[in-house]
Amino acid sequence: QVQLVESGGGSVQAGDSLRLSCTTSGRTFRGYTMGWFRQAPGKEREFVAGIHWPVPYTTYADSVKGRFTISRDNPQNTVYLQMNSLKPEDTAVYYCAAQSTGSPTYDYWGQGTQVTVSS
Repeated sequence: QVQLVESGGGSVQAGDSLRLSCTTSGRTFRGYTMGWFRQAPGKEREFVAGIHWPVPYTTYADSVKGRFTISRDNPQNTVYLQMNSLKPEDTAVYYCAAQSTGSPTYDYWGQGTQVTVSS
């Protein structure tokens, strides 16, 4: 069982930056593709960014390309989402997720952290 805990959310102004962190407990997250998703009020959850295993190539939603950066620190069992040039439309609950090797879906989810961007 992989338990994911997000942190780093908050309320900021447009143009500001935030860094979200996601740590695991229970077992190492080596071997897992890690992702960030978000869900805004009244909208469906959407993919934001992913970082793969073992080759750590990254993928991003078009809406965040050039502004957000996902990275992972394997010894620390932590994945980060650096969010720059934040916009009000980035306001959402952000979720960390882990995908087991060979799994077609993300298998484990965190509880989410709120990010609010005001104009």
